[in-house]
Amino acid sequence: MRAAVVLVAVALFSASCDADDSAPDADVTVFAAASLTAAFTELGDAFVTAHPDAQVRFNFAGSSELVAQIRDGAPADVFASADETNMEKLTDAGGGVGEPVVFATNAAEIVVESGNPQAIGSVRDLVDDDLVVVQCAEEVPCGAYARQVFATAGVDVEPRSFEANVNAVVAKVSLGEADAGVVYRTDVLAAGDEADGVVIPDEINVTAQYPIAVTTSAPNPAGASEFVDFVLGGAGQEILATYGFGAP
Repeated sequence: MRAAVVLVAVALFSASCDADDSAPDADVTVFAAASLTAAFTELGDAFVTAHPDAQVRFNFAGSSELVAQIRDGAPADVFASADETNMEKLTDAGGGVGEPVVFATNAAEIVVESGNPQAIGSVRDLVDDDLVVVQCAEEVPCGAYARQVFATAGVDVEPRSFEANVNAVVAKVSLGEADAGVVYRTDVLAAGDEADGVVIPDEINVTAQYPIAVTTSAPNPAGASEFVDFVLGGAGQEILATYGFGAP
């Protein structure tokens, strides 16, 4: 059975444990950063194959939005963030999540329209007032990372709009509603022919750390632990690598 995406980046798929596993045949709800949508959806298909008796629900959104939902009592079993800052908002709150583990890394990249019609070649080009540059909201990891890149490069970029997550930035650029935005390298790769990327040099780039943890209020803690183990294991890491994520 293949995972199906519904609403705004929510995927449903089946999962289970071997006969001697402890994870019950019950739903596991995973809240994951929007930049993980494609990779986790395929990872979900693999989890289905390995665990045919339980069900797992993915909720994809900006990491800061997911933190707010968990704080408001949303029934999440697992939280996978695109940065450690948002994960710390829950660990510092004392009761949000258990011990986080970094499971993947990423880097920033400029996303441009397919064919790069504006001939954007570097971060410095984004200061051009004639360009329509969009950016993730600063409370979202991709927005914070973009500002970090701009500061390191010594440029003052003024975005025309701030978007809820990386998927929204990529969508605006690929539809021609914006000329460029700073997202993750993996987002440019996932866009395929719909957009192109301009590499940001390592000396001004960031290394985004992606932590994952079981929530302390998890309705299904055993199933949640099973899913986290799958992400950290060989099969999960291989899938993440195919989508451009680096090893932890």
